[in-house]
Amino acid sequence: MSIRNQPRDAAVFGIDIGKTVFHVVGLDAAHAPIQKATFRRETLLQFFERASPVLVGMEACPGSQWLARKLLGMGHTVRIVPAQFVKPFVKSNKNDIIDAEAIAEAVTRPTMRFVEIRTPEQIDLQALHRVRDRMIAHRTRLISQMRAFCLEYGIAIHQGAGKFKAEIPRVLADETNELTPSMRRILTEVYGEMMELEQRITAMNHEIEAIAARSDTARRLMTVPGIGPLASTALLAAAGSGRQFRRARDLAAWLGLVPREHSTGGKTKLLGISKRGNKYLRRMIVHGARSCVTHLDRSRDRLGPWLDGLESRMHKNKVTVALAAKIARVVWVILTKPGATYERRVPAFG
Repeated sequence: MSIRNQPRDAAVFGIDIGKTVFHVVGLDAAHAPIQKATFRRETLLQFFERASPVLVGMEACPGSQWLARKLLGMGHTVRIVPAQFVKPFVKSNKNDIIDAEAIAEAVTRPTMRFVEIRTPEQIDLQALHRVRDRMIAHRTRLISQMRAFCLEYGIAIHQGAGKFKAEIPRVLADETNELTPSMRRILTEVYGEMMELEQRITAMNHEIEAIAARSDTARRLMTVPGIGPLASTALLAAAGSGRQFRRARDLAAWLGLVPREHSTGGKTKLLGISKRGNKYLRRMIVHGARSCVTHLDRSRDRLGPWLDGLESRMHKNKVTVALAAKIARVVWVILTKPGATYERRVPAFG
């Protein structure tokens, strides 16, 4: 490492992460740049091993979690900033050094929001959910393709994965329909591919359920209506302990379940939900809420009267999203308070 790239007495460092090249900018206590350097992956860690404990900022991207854990182990204070919050600090033209300087400036802001540094276990669990989600999307594409092929020969199959899987073997075995031998062979091959995928999805579901059964926090989360093994483990992977959120509403806002606001001149204007954050997790919670709106025994749960009151004055879809936001708030309480569970409490009718 050259003398030019030796650590200086900076108050904060900003790192622009690349695949093999990393750009580092150091700021002094007055937030003025005092060092700019470029490193390969191997020499970056050597640089920070020589540096005194300092605040290090980086943008949320692939590799940021690994690097954050490495720097934490060296005694540094690490902050990961969402990319959209770094952009306002990029001045004029854009390059890697300017990005690193913007990151260093962004992490010093007192009101800046940061990404939680996750454990390897959280990363593994989140990867498991993402692979499962990709498989389900691929299964949907295969079903849609087979249904479209069948329609070309006048064969209509009911919508829904369950009904399709039940009917397609009968269609393939029926020699009296208009499918040509070539199309029957193609459909058989695609159906075989779908069933192999179905087995992999089932195995992954069992793995996730086993993880949920071993986790005390996941079991407590599953006491909440609408939260099952999938949603509980997805919450653990994404939100962790939940202590990065100051209050329950912050978790709901992080999931994009609160209204967008566009207010000016003293006039408040609330729009639809913001849909920010983790869309996979938001979809899980909204689907769980939709199931509750339809199937929850309202006579035996304190949510029942509240849901009845909402349904009397607004559309069912709004009720579903409102329940999803309430579920998110309950989730925050369970994550942040050891031993907390959801208590149904039979409502008292006067």
